[in-house]
Amino acid sequence: MKIAISGKGGVGKTTLSATLAYLFKEDGKKVLAIDADPDANLAGALGFKDIKDLVPISEMKDLIAERTGSKPGTYGTFFSINPQVNDLPDTLAKDVKGIKFMTLGGVKKGGGGCICPESVLLKSLVMDLVLSRDEVVLMDMEAGLEHLGRATSTGVDCLIVVCEPGQRSLETARVVKKLCADLRIRRVAVVGNKVRNQSDRDFIAQNVDGLEVLGYIPYADSIVEADREGVSVYDNSPEAAEACRNIYKNLVR
Repeated sequence: MKIAISGKGGVGKTTLSATLAYLFKEDGKKVLAIDADPDANLAGALGFKDIKDLVPISEMKDLIAERTGSKPGTYGTFFSINPQVNDLPDTLAKDVKGIKFMTLGGVKKGGGGCICPESVLLKSLVMDLVLSRDEVVLMDMEAGLEHLGRATSTGVDCLIVVCEPGQRSLETARVVKKLCADLRIRRVAVVGNKVRNQSDRDFIAQNVDGLEVLGYIPYADSIVEADREGVSVYDNSPEAAEACRNIYKNLVR
């Protein structure tokens, strides 16, 4: 499966991404977890200890220059728009307890439609991850789905939008639903997070504009403690792990 996970900042999409990665691994699958959010936090949620040593691919200037034929720090020059990327997951991914992990980073220069060596390499890599990899690929996205395009979106089996029981979070879900329709993503679903009671569940279910709801993750101090201690929610929060296990069953049924 190829799964993209999106949502408003701070809603818990990284927590869900990391826990699903462990659940797929628990089920005997090969897993590649991708941090595709410029505000990268997935490594910590997986329990990866050497975060300071991680360099996002978008900041690997020598690699970008080698693969695209560009010159670091220059713009307005010719470069390849079809760089070789299929070897990068095997050469650059870090191992986190049997899960392969990569962080893409973001493009900090140029506008939203920037055609620059960094963006070309990242989009080519995401296309390869979605269309060519023979493993489960989980992508922790930003709300705008920056790294997905029309060429790759048809390969995404499911896009999950994580929501809190609040109007602003649910409005993001409705916006993402429209983006997914434009990109022809076949299955869009919602996970409710930081849910305290049945009223919160009902509020989310009634305001997701007809989207499939995979399940709910409770608000739990153990999730906050996992972040503070730099360990995975999967290991530190039994109630969250069990909730995600039910979400996982609904996802892969």
